[in-house]
Amino acid sequence: MIEIEVVRILEGGACPFGFKPGDIFQIDENPPAELCHWAYLVILPFATALRFGGDIPWEEKGICSVCCPDPKNPVVFEIRRVK
Repeated sequence: MIEIEVVRILEGGACPFGFKPGDIFQIDENPPAELCHWAYLVILPFATALRFGGDIPWEEKGICSVCCPDPKNPVVFEIRRVK
């Protein structure tokens, strides 16, 4: 299983979906219904690699960080493999 946590939002920004630091989502076989589709498109390739045992070369094993594509309100997510 993969866990996704909102770790920060650009200072002064506000996520239009209302995400706040500390919000956590889980991915198993389906995307969480409450997760923004734009963010999910960025998260998906990294979550898939972690879910199937891979690691991201420039990140700590089992963890990586990504940012949603909203340039005015970027939300940073940490993606973790959960055993």
